Amino acid sequence: MKYVYLFIGSLSLILGVIGIFLPILPTTPFLLLSAALFFRSSPRAYDWLLTHKYLGPYIRSFREDRMIPLRAKIISIFLLWLTALHCAILLFESWWLRIGMVVMAACVTAYILSFKTRRSTE
Repeated sequence: MKYVYLFIGSLSLILGVIGIFLPILPTTPFLLLSAALFFRSSPRAYDWLLTHKYLGPYIRSFREDRMIPLRAKIISIFLLWLTALHCAILLFESWWLRIGMVVMAACVTAYILSFKTRRSTE
């Protein structure tokens, strides 16, 4: 099972990193899943993820405080709406797809805003 956990954790990590650039794909759940699976399969991979320069502090902060840094909230919501509106206005011709995209963006925004905000990066 160690290798299965390591494989799924790696896939989850890849999806999480892709989610940084594609706002519709959730980053945090994939990164947290990766940390949990690495914890069960590979202490080395788990330590690497938690000590990673960019991903580590975000994962530790979220796990310990269930908070999202203000900058991360602003950037993620901005990119989410930029992508959603681009798709709704320029790519989708069907009105129900346009409405669906806006509703999905609104739901993801509400989810992001439901977490407490970490104002400093201490």
